[in-house]
Amino acid sequence: MTIQLDPAGAAGAATPPETEDITVVVATRNRRERLRETLPRHAAPVILVDNGSDDGGPDEAPGVDIVRLGENRGAAGRTVGVERARTPYVAFADDDSYWEPGSLATAAKLLDAYPGTALISARVLVGADGREDPVSAAMAAAPLGVRADAPGPSILGFLACAVVVRRDAYLAAGGFHPMLHVYGEEALLAMDLAAAGHRLAYAPELTVRHLPLPSGRNPGARRRMEVRNRVLTAMLRRPPAVVRREMAAAWRADRGGLADAVRLLPRVLGQRRALPQDVERELVTLGC
Repeated sequence: MTIQLDPAGAAGAATPPETEDITVVVATRNRRERLRETLPRHAAPVILVDNGSDDGGPDEAPGVDIVRLGENRGAAGRTVGVERARTPYVAFADDDSYWEPGSLATAAKLLDAYPGTALISARVLVGADGREDPVSAAMAAAPLGVRADAPGPSILGFLACAVVVRRDAYLAAGGFHPMLHVYGEEALLAMDLAAAGHRLAYAPELTVRHLPLPSGRNPGARRRMEVRNRVLTAMLRRPPAVVRREMAAAWRADRGGLADAVRLLPRVLGQRRALPQDVERELVTLGC
């Protein structure tokens, strides 16, 4: 089953660019039909990173620069697109999401106006009926407050399909960590950007539409990866007490995910570094 877009979203000529300062990087794997619907909706140049699709891969499309990796690098595939971009800002999207009209131009203006902010997150509306994603509501609640040098509530997490980043800050932070692959990969990048002194903010005037397919990928495999990545993220950056807590939660939730994380411990130890105290305090405030 496919969620149909309105005629303006049908495959065809790309939407005219709203700004020259943003490139949209889309990561995909085995979703060529969905891409025919979503790609024309991005009002900016698009770099499409194909993570080793085995369904023939995405079609060539006007205004789209396709990078065919030949393997599945997960979220780290986005970094290939960011490296290829030549604009100061990069917006991320998934193959089942797109930025609503006006959002990219507004994002560029916000990043121009707030040079200390490296990432802004949009409001996400899910499905054909446009229901608000609970993550957006949590960001709007502003548990970390609103700083004068940021365009909206401070955040320490985000949905990867709904953010615009400052390209140089993203690359300096290392981008999405290859070890995490997919599912929950955002948390570590948020920590690393904040640790580098950057602001991350929620900007509800920006909107992303997310149109997930009714039949998604294997939920059991996803749960295992999410558990694995929570433990790995804690081992890479958080205090020992938090690591123990996450491992205990993983033992209850998915022991396979815990075992997957523990097997990577030798690699983790060489990359572990503590977060600045102010970032760690904010994570505690968020209940993380």
